[in-house]
Amino acid sequence: MRVLMTSWGSRGDVEPLAALALRLTELGAEVRLAVPPDEDFVDLADRVGATLIPFGPTVHSIVAADRPPSAQDAFQLAAALVAARFETLPGAAEGCDVILATGLMPAGVRDVADKLGIRYELAAFQVYGLPSKVFKPGGRPGKQSSPDETDLDVLWQEDADRVYELYGRPLNEHRAAIGLPPVANVRDYVFGDRPLLAADPVLCSWADTTRVEVVQTGAWILPDERPLPDGLTAFLDAGPQPVYVGFGSIGMHAAPDVARVVVESVRAHGRRLVLARGWAELAKIDDGDDCFVVGEVNQQLLFRRVAAVAHHGGAGTTTTAGLAGVPQLVIPQYADQPIWAARVAELGIGVAHAGPAPTVESFSAALDSVLAPAVRERAGAVAGRMTTDGATVAAKLLLGPNA
Repeated sequence: MRVLMTSWGSRGDVEPLAALALRLTELGAEVRLAVPPDEDFVDLADRVGATLIPFGPTVHSIVAADRPPSAQDAFQLAAALVAARFETLPGAAEGCDVILATGLMPAGVRDVADKLGIRYELAAFQVYGLPSKVFKPGGRPGKQSSPDETDLDVLWQEDADRVYELYGRPLNEHRAAIGLPPVANVRDYVFGDRPLLAADPVLCSWADTTRVEVVQTGAWILPDERPLPDGLTAFLDAGPQPVYVGFGSIGMHAAPDVARVVVESVRAHGRRLVLARGWAELAKIDDGDDCFVVGEVNQQLLFRRVAAVAHHGGAGTTTTAGLAGVPQLVIPQYADQPIWAARVAELGIGVAHAGPAPTVESFSAALDSVLAPAVRERAGAVAGRMTTDGATVAAKLLLGPNA
């Protein structure tokens, strides 16, 4: 069986596909990954033995630009990604039995699958964007509330209108070019009838979802056997557990001084710091030996050796920290991240920072709470309830009953 998986998004959108690719390959499938040509993603494909087919611009060039994307940029990117899918996926899908789409609204993928007569699946890594009680006007999640059915109807239609405004024209132009009729509701067409929810049931419950039935597989976790760098191991061995701070594939435009803020805050607590460089290019603020800067590293191993993890609230980082049983301080920036922050606080395994731009005072106060012994105890208890077989579950679903 041949499977094409495609996504345009950050590492949190691509690494789960690598995890699924590994399981599919172990079950005898041939896997192709159509993803952005970022160096990180090339390395991921190599790790799992999948064929990488690059499409679209690098994510780094968009996310880590000098300024955050404007509304005009969003329209241009939407049109460019639709065009790239219609250009790249027909050849990439040749001989395939199924196409799986994830990431930033993958408009164009199902259209290609329909034209080629190939089975289509959509997977989400969180409930953001699904019609649930965490859904808010403007696509901005917030504190959970209980709107009535009329409210949800209005919000859900407003979201469909926004998606169509971004993707409708370029999508239907490309559909017409290959002989397909126009689509009136792009969002619902992309979602399909029963999307997969590749998130841990403990961290991500969809019980409040009211419009879409999902199949929850559990998170797709890529096992990481890489050792930690020698210098990092020596730093960890040299003293008490440090605090880890990292924001992954986030440019941190809202908090340009975040490195200084976190270093000063962690020092005020008498703690050492592991600072992840990430796409924000964070760096040491002085020559102090209490701060160690890392690049891409085995977080599954590292998180088990730190006192707390401060991060942006991406699905992958939240899940990895959750499995490690380490307290979390989540500083959400946008999209699904406030939902993960709220869930971490709700579970009692960490703290949600108020707003995307911490100060020394606000970060220090949050760290006070996160480092409380009761939070670590709760984090360990929740870790024991989480699962790690989501990629295997999903692989067997894709391959059918004989897998």
